[in-house]
Amino acid sequence: MTTRRKFLTTAGVGAVGASLAAPAIAQSKIKWRMQTYAGAALAEHVITPAINSFNKIAGDEMEIELFYADQLVPTGELFRAMQKGTIDAVQSDDDSMASPTEVTVFGGYFPFASRYSLDVPVLFNQYGLNEIWDEEYSKVGVKHISAGAWDPCHFATKDPINSLEDLKGKRVFTFPTAGRFLSQFGVIPVTLPWEDIEVAMQTGELDGIAWSGITEDYTVGWADVTNYFLTNNISGAWAGSFFANMDRYNELPEHLQELLKVCMDQSHYYRQWWYWGGEAALRVNGPKMELTTIPDEEWATVEDAAVKFWDEIAAESETKAKVVNIIKQYNADMVKAGRPYRYG
Repeated sequence: MTTRRKFLTTAGVGAVGASLAAPAIAQSKIKWRMQTYAGAALAEHVITPAINSFNKIAGDEMEIELFYADQLVPTGELFRAMQKGTIDAVQSDDDSMASPTEVTVFGGYFPFASRYSLDVPVLFNQYGLNEIWDEEYSKVGVKHISAGAWDPCHFATKDPINSLEDLKGKRVFTFPTAGRFLSQFGVIPVTLPWEDIEVAMQTGELDGIAWSGITEDYTVGWADVTNYFLTNNISGAWAGSFFANMDRYNELPEHLQELLKVCMDQSHYYRQWWYWGGEAALRVNGPKMELTTIPDEEWATVEDAAVKFWDEIAAESETKAKVVNIIKQYNADMVKAGRPYRYG
């Protein structure tokens, strides 16, 4: 016969057992899958260090599994896959992942919106782009975590480019918006999977690449299949971001949300110095590519065309007009600020 004393003792053990078991359930590791726009060699710099840091700090609480360009889905399908929850997070620019927002056109290389990599975080953090991006992505079930800068956009080509005439008829791998802008100068934009670019250059399917600066040309192997690097660029910095499925993001405890942001900011910082130093060092010491330049007075026609292009984009919607006005105001402020912000 069970005595009252024995029942209470047994019940107490059960209660203790339940209390010990509960944390094990609560502490089951959260696992995310993230895909980057970058191939493996480039990812070693633009994303892998940040994810390694996150996983190390998060420990048993959370782990992000990183996938490279096109491993789970093609880059052009990244947004839809994230929105549906097929993947949890993405590192990309808005343009490449074809996000259905009013700010998509400004991702990647929006022509001459920036001159230097520091322009991008200032535009987002001090001139109001963060708030616009947050609002636009919240509408479509995606969390915009943070934006940062990458490298400038230069041409790497088989044949030398010394004038705008030399660009005519060149089949060039580039970003959608950059291609739309460059087509007026006779450039033929070509879209291919990132991993196919090197072979396409070797087979003659492409004449050049306008997707990066010289650091990436060397890092990913494009310097091995091109001969010339044009020092003129159409943008001082690529604008890219980290995004997450909104539901997955909201399920995270606050401290893990904060850890995500901190690690992403560390990634932005890493790229600031890696690209800035790399661009200069490889121009000076890189043995594989010969530098060419289009004269300033001729290149000024491209810069003037960019301002007209901005106005075309602004006419498409109220939100686009708001972003363009911010870009115009920012650049005007930088010109007024003078050196070192802008040089005449």
